[in-house]
Amino acid sequence: MAKAPSTIHVCQNCGRQERKWIGRCGDCGEFNTFVEERFRPSAPPAGKGTATVTRLTTNSFRVVKPVSYNDIEPQDDARTPTGIDEFDRVLGGGIVAGSLVLIGGSPGIGKSTIVIQMADKLSDGGSRVLYVSGEESERQIKMRGERLGIDAGNLFLLPETNLENILAETESLRPDYVIIDSIQTVFSEKVESATGSVSQVREVAGALMIFAKQTGTPVFLIGHVTKEGSIAGPKALEHIVDTVLYFEGDRHHNHRIIRAAKNRFGAANEIGIFEMTSTGLIPVGNPSEVFLQERPAGASGSVVTVCMEGTRPMLVEIQALVSGTKFGSGRRMAQGFDYNRTSLLIAVLEKRVGFQLAGDDVFVNVAGGLEIDEPAADLGVVAAIASSFRNLTIPADTCVFGEVGLTGEIRGVLQAQARAREAQALGFKKLILPVTNKKGLEKLLGMRIVGVRNLEEALEEIF
Repeated sequence: MAKAPSTIHVCQNCGRQERKWIGRCGDCGEFNTFVEERFRPSAPPAGKGTATVTRLTTNSFRVVKPVSYNDIEPQDDARTPTGIDEFDRVLGGGIVAGSLVLIGGSPGIGKSTIVIQMADKLSDGGSRVLYVSGEESERQIKMRGERLGIDAGNLFLLPETNLENILAETESLRPDYVIIDSIQTVFSEKVESATGSVSQVREVAGALMIFAKQTGTPVFLIGHVTKEGSIAGPKALEHIVDTVLYFEGDRHHNHRIIRAAKNRFGAANEIGIFEMTSTGLIPVGNPSEVFLQERPAGASGSVVTVCMEGTRPMLVEIQALVSGTKFGSGRRMAQGFDYNRTSLLIAVLEKRVGFQLAGDDVFVNVAGGLEIDEPAADLGVVAAIASSFRNLTIPADTCVFGEVGLTGEIRGVLQAQARAREAQALGFKKLILPVTNKKGLEKLLGMRIVGVRNLEEALEEIF
């Protein structure tokens, strides 16, 4: 039987393995991502074939046996609040025992800040928290904690990158929560490859997943991101964990957004809004008011629309600028909104309403740094572009939402009642929405509800 090779080439983007180096990965299509890695073949068990199974053996692990579904107690109240309301919202109501949470974001966005603030709140409640840092010493973490005003007696710091040593410390300390900062700096002695490689990340994440499930200890992992904004390492890392949280926001602005890209215990795409200050991240209870507080008065090209982020309705300002160009064709630029969707809506305006925008530059921006990816914002984008093109001001107490079709029709959207109540709470007097969503909203006090069927009706009602 041929001897297995001692080296293998692994794609650092998706984890595909090849016996020899190739320039382009056949799975993800990326170039120059294959790195040679060594592995140590394990001896097969006596009386068995050559296939081996790697098992994490720790004395603290328990033997798992089948349990009847009806014998399991309800888990509705089996959540521990972190003490940070916005973070609890993103997690689905609190921390679930044995969960594995991955937090990703660009450098300096606030990942380590939010986890040490969470550790401080949990420590005040009497829980033991183990903070494993592979990038900072305990003195550096202490300096950051003093700057944030943290005084946690049950927070234990461990500057370690060896997985086996970390698991040994968890066995002796018996913490209630474990934080790993970051997953790319931890390595296992069982894998002969560089720290942060696909093999190491997969091995470490799998071992921590087994530890979390068998001991019931929640584990929080901090992950680096690539230049494209995705979490570094194989996609298998996101499949292993229970929850994937992304930190969003511009480092030049004070506001940070935590978005749940995946959550087995709550709603996906749920977001939490924070404000970065010198004393850490402060939750923002009313994000709609924050996003609208700097809205200009009496300016054309500005309109307010209602978007749903998970289960939360939020009012955001959409701005548009239409100006003439000296070139043959106008430019199209969108920030916070899909570029292709913007081009489609401009084409609908030209074909169905008669706007001549081919020779104009059109710029669309979602104020506040928020990114919108739902069709309900279509009517807001169209209204902002029409307002700037005609140089007409949209009344400040008017709010719009609705999906725009290719024939110019205004289609209904989901959770219209929640959107309308959010607009009412912020003091808006007029709401323009699809006619199919108008039913049941006539009783909202202090608001005029207008249902429209197509773009012509909508623009006539707006102006």
